[in-house]
Amino acid sequence: MSADVVYPPLDVPKPVAEDVWIVDSGPQTVFGVLHLPVRMTVLRLADGRLWLHAPTRWRSVLVDALEDLGRIRHLVAPNGAHWTHLFGWHNACPSALVWAAPGVARKLRRARQPVPIHAELGDAPPGDWAGQIEQAAFRGRGGFTEIAFFHRASGTLVLADTAQALEPARLDPPTRLFARAVGATRGETPAHLRRVLGGAAHRAANRAAAECLLAWAPRRVILAHGAWFRDDAPARLERAFAWLLRG
Repeated sequence: MSADVVYPPLDVPKPVAEDVWIVDSGPQTVFGVLHLPVRMTVLRLADGRLWLHAPTRWRSVLVDALEDLGRIRHLVAPNGAHWTHLFGWHNACPSALVWAAPGVARKLRRARQPVPIHAELGDAPPGDWAGQIEQAAFRGRGGFTEIAFFHRASGTLVLADTAQALEPARLDPPTRLFARAVGATRGETPAHLRRVLGGAAHRAANRAAAECLLAWAPRRVILAHGAWFRDDAPARLERAFAWLLRG
């Protein structure tokens, strides 16, 4: 496995914009054979407290570094794939509220991880961050839901898996083969998620969600996997969801 699969330095907050940080981590093992870089996004709200999107592995030194930036208040699981580290974070920060996409609570129960979900997330932001972070939901087959978030003050859009930009040169051969096969290297929605999101029952609503993301005109798009969109964010975002926007 290539040592370059991840984006060091790891497990430390790295500033992106005012009140926005990323924490790169991994590699995350999927299906026992794939090794992916994974990224958490941290936002500081107007009350000075921190909002953690797709928490990566818990480290005590990381908690300390984040607490220097603000009190950790919100742990956000944006879809059914980004929940596995909630248990460690909730134990370390028991006063933090856990917010999750539909289906995450069921997975936590099956994994026998006693993490209390404060509320399920949908299209409308809760009062805890309404007016600061907008959100839109993508829904598909099998109960899949991913919540996209937009931090208004910084113009930062935060996605989990609906767009991926894995860099082939960083990946080990099995992961590289998989990423290229599903189109996870182009900053677009991977093929398997297109099938999940593009069915007749969900396509119109998901097209409206994608149009909402474009209307926000983000300055940058942070992805959970791979190289995020630092420049030309609106154009790259439109390309990412062109498959959905064209009908």
